Amino acid sequence: MSEEPETKPTPVESKFSQQVGEKAARKLKAQRHVTQTVWSGLGMMGLVGWSVVVPTLLGAALGIWIDEHYPGSHSWTLALLTIGLGLGCVNAWHWVAKEDREIREQEENNHE
Repeated sequence: MSEEPETKPTPVESKFSQQVGEKAARKLKAQRHVTQTVWSGLGMMGLVGWSVVVPTLLGAALGIWIDEHYPGSHSWTLALLTIGLGLGCVNAWHWVAKEDREIREQEENNHE
């Protein structure tokens, strides 16, 4: 059996191979990032939606219950629905601001 001598890559081939490897790694990372971004965006829409809907519906349900058991001159349903909607919007704003901060921090860390 004859063994073939190992050929060492020239510095130009080595540098080229390194550049190709780096580009491939960047492409794979970008593809994964796009998939994560799409899913995190859909998840955030769901989170924001539920953070508004739940307090609004709870306020409306409590208002309906109060109106049925303690009738008065004004509508508790409308008042508590409005309060629930306001709380839900504040809650959604909180989640969006938090996510925005995390995205900005992540971008800053990637650029360093």
